[in-house]
Amino acid sequence: MDSLSAPLGRTTRRRPRDVPERTSGPLPRLAPRSALRAALVATVLAVLLAAVAAGHVAAGPAVGAGTGVEPGYTFPLREPVEVVREFDAPEERWLSGHRGVDLRAAPGDPVLAPAPGVVTFAGPVAGRVVLTLRHPDGRRSSVEPVTPGVATGDVVEQGAVVGQVAGDASHCAPATCLHWGVRTSDDAYVDPLMLLAGRGPVVLLPDAP
Repeated sequence: MDSLSAPLGRTTRRRPRDVPERTSGPLPRLAPRSALRAALVATVLAVLLAAVAAGHVAAGPAVGAGTGVEPGYTFPLREPVEVVREFDAPEERWLSGHRGVDLRAAPGDPVLAPAPGVVTFAGPVAGRVVLTLRHPDGRRSSVEPVTPGVATGDVVEQGAVVGQVAGDASHCAPATCLHWGVRTSDDAYVDPLMLLAGRGPVVLLPDAP
C-alpha cells in the first residue's frame, strides 16, 4: 500500500481553495440584529436625502390636488365676519330652508372669491344680482346681492375682489348682508362654514328681524 494513501476507513476532505483556513483564537463576534437594522435604516435615509437634494425624488402632490384634502375656503368678505343667519338644509330639495349663510355687510364692501374659480354667472335673479363661481373641486359659490366687477368667463384667484355688496334688498332687510351659498356638482347645497377649515373668527348673531 502506498504510504501516501489514507488509512482504510478514513477519508481525506480537502478545503476549498477560496475558503481561508481559520486561525487560532476566539471566533469573531457578530453584531446584534438591532445594530444591523439601525445601520440599514441610516443607510436608506442617507440615500433618500441625497436623492431629494439632487432632485431625483419627485415632490408629492399639492394639498387638494387629487389627494382628497380640501384646500380650504375663505369668507367672501374681509374678516372679521359676523354670521347673521346660519345654513339650514331643507329635509327635501323642494322644501323651504336657508341654503347658505348670511354675513353682515355694508353697501360697497368688497366681495372676495372664497376659492379660485371661473365666473359662470353674473346677473339679476329675482330682483337681486347674483354672482356665481365654479371652483376646481366642482363646487359652485353664489353671492348676492352684488355689483359685479367681473364678467362671465373670467378666471379669479382666491381672495380676489369680484365685486361690491349692493344696497339692494337682501336676506337681512332692512339691514344689509351678503348671502353666500355653495352647491355641489349635483346641485346639492352644503354649509359654506364647513368648508372654511377652521378659519375665523366667526361671530354668531341673533336672526335678523
